Amino acid sequence: MSTRPLWYFADESNTLRHGDNRSIVIGETHVVDGPPALCSRGLHASRRATDALSYAPGPIVYRVRLGGAVVHGADKSCATERTYVAGGIDAGPVLRRWSRMCALDVVHLWDAPAVVTRYLKTGDESIRAAAWDAARDARVAAWDAAWDAARDARAAARDAAWDAAWDAAWDAARERQDRRLSQMLSRAIRGASE
Repeated sequence: MSTRPLWYFADESNTLRHGDNRSIVIGETHVVDGPPALCSRGLHASRRATDALSYAPGPIVYRVRLGGAVVHGADKSCATERTYVAGGIDAGPVLRRWSRMCALDVVHLWDAPAVVTRYLKTGDESIRAAAWDAARDARVAAWDAAWDAARDARAAARDAAWDAAWDAAWDAARERQDRRLSQMLSRAIRGASE
């Protein structure tokens, strides 16, 4: 059994997918037969919340432990046993807030319309549609300019140092965002169990 809980997302039915349909219940362990194989057979989970989110069929988040035979990949693990240790909460509000926070981290990189910045800071649903429209219009113009600049810079600095610097910056940003999401989800799970 994995010692550190991993992340797993389910849809609102709180049942296993792919025709299995067993209910997910905190404290219970699901078991499957046969050797686990990433993406095709077994019970999956991810060490990083952001990785689990990329496979999420819905917003219901769990902390789980894997056991039995376990196979590890770059962004997920697969096992013959999965125990649900905490969670079962709708993480939708947390995920929306986290998304806005991620956007605010980079909003200074473009001339964001005021309604976009206001929505990102407040989460005011009454202005979401207007913010989306304004962001889309601004994004089209900004994307064209940024793409041209990036293409030119990449052509001018096409070497291993550029690739390494880009990869390091990307990895650091990803780790920071994953830590933030993990902390936010953990607080929401703790709050729901109190």
